[in-house]
Amino acid sequence: METMASGEGVDNGPVPVLEVAVIGSGFSGLCMGIKLREAGISNFAILEKDAVFGGTWRVNHYPGAACDVPSHLYSFSFAQNADWSRKFPAQAELLRYTEHIARHYGLIERIRLGTALLAADYDAASGCWQLTTSGGQLTARNLVIATGALSRPAMPTVPGLENFRGKVFHSAHWDHDYDLRGKRVAVIGTGASAIQFVPVIAGQVAQLDLYQRTAPWVLPRPDRAITAVERWLLRRVKPLQALYRGLTYVRYEARLLAFAKWPWLMRAVEWHARRHIARQIPHDAALRAKVTPTYRAGCKRLLLSSDYYPALARSNVAVITDGIAEVRAGSVVGRDGRERPVDAIIYGTGFDVEHALGPVAVRGRDGVLLSEAARGGLEAYKGAAIAGFPNLYMIIGPNTGLGHNSMIYMIEANVRYVVQALALRRARGLRAVEVRADASRRYNDQLQRRLRGTVWSSGCKSWYLTSGGRNSTLWPGFTFEYRRITRQFDSAAYRLDGAA
Repeated sequence: METMASGEGVDNGPVPVLEVAVIGSGFSGLCMGIKLREAGISNFAILEKDAVFGGTWRVNHYPGAACDVPSHLYSFSFAQNADWSRKFPAQAELLRYTEHIARHYGLIERIRLGTALLAADYDAASGCWQLTTSGGQLTARNLVIATGALSRPAMPTVPGLENFRGKVFHSAHWDHDYDLRGKRVAVIGTGASAIQFVPVIAGQVAQLDLYQRTAPWVLPRPDRAITAVERWLLRRVKPLQALYRGLTYVRYEARLLAFAKWPWLMRAVEWHARRHIARQIPHDAALRAKVTPTYRAGCKRLLLSSDYYPALARSNVAVITDGIAEVRAGSVVGRDGRERPVDAIIYGTGFDVEHALGPVAVRGRDGVLLSEAARGGLEAYKGAAIAGFPNLYMIIGPNTGLGHNSMIYMIEANVRYVVQALALRRARGLRAVEVRADASRRYNDQLQRRLRGTVWSSGCKSWYLTSGGRNSTLWPGFTFEYRRITRQFDSAAYRLDGAA
């Protein structure tokens, strides 16, 4: 088993017990590592199941992959970048940013690549977590799950797929070695990834059949290159960079008013989106009808694109809304009875948020499985702590997701709260820190009451909701509200067990 150095850059021999094991090396895991070091906690490891670190922006490298949050807002407040090349960052630039962060803050030696968490068992006697990983057994006093919700691709069941002899892959597992030029391609799904890669590949393939279950609301993407002069000013005039970021934050934060306070404001968004459709598909009324949603804007994720609709209007692209009856060896048969020849099938079906941890068995106090506790929708206190699972924390756990602003803001607030919990346990020599079930219940009951009047509860089916219809994904308030409630660790809401 790999051992860790107990000091900063000094090998004082093996450390049998990690102070903290962090699962995941994306923005959440990296932020956790940075703030652990700042808190004086150096005995930690970041476990990454893949051979390369980087999280969402390493996994999602499909053509056209980019972020829908402005560059200067989708970055850490303590590590701002004045040299973004575009207003909205593309995948490659975001990945370079995460790589820079990991190296600049000395996290490379703390990341254990190719080390997947297979099981985690809490030991009440020691207050430690016994971790079974693909790299061997580990023991950690604290376990932090920072895998994020968008880490496990959703693969819907398609009848007859096992009979298909062509190429099949999900957008999160894009096969760049497969040449799409001249191929007949079926794309299943019209989520955020599909509206980005479809315009890129539509001009390469011979035929693209897009299978749409529900039309998304799509708004123009106000992207542009950031000029050299602008980058120079942002780099040299630090107050200007802070002002620009602050103004962008306020503008995006104000969107919550339509999502959660006054959903009727979404009618203006719908008008804007319909106008976008009419402008980009001016000569095909049937196609306009197919791509115009029938549910309230914002109920599902709002998407940004200025080239999606023109791609759908191409002569070699067909939008199919009847669904799939079956897949055959070299074709897809629609429910309309028509058989369409296909060389490749690409899933643009997003991620399984409800089962983000997949098959990993996490057993808390008394051997209770996290998957059992999560039936009907996982609950956490302030998105961070779960009753029955001492010394375990989540970064961007249940009900911390956003529909209106940058997740980086939420990550920083979440991490600060967890680091305070870890520091308290360390300072007092506690065996266990566990959120009380009654405190968690009160918090989540109030949270669900707040969600009832939001646009996300207006009746559509979305990945925000569990299979039972519970919204265990989104935060119903302003981001600064979440920062306020996580500013100080509230130990009164926790059971603090005596010294280990």
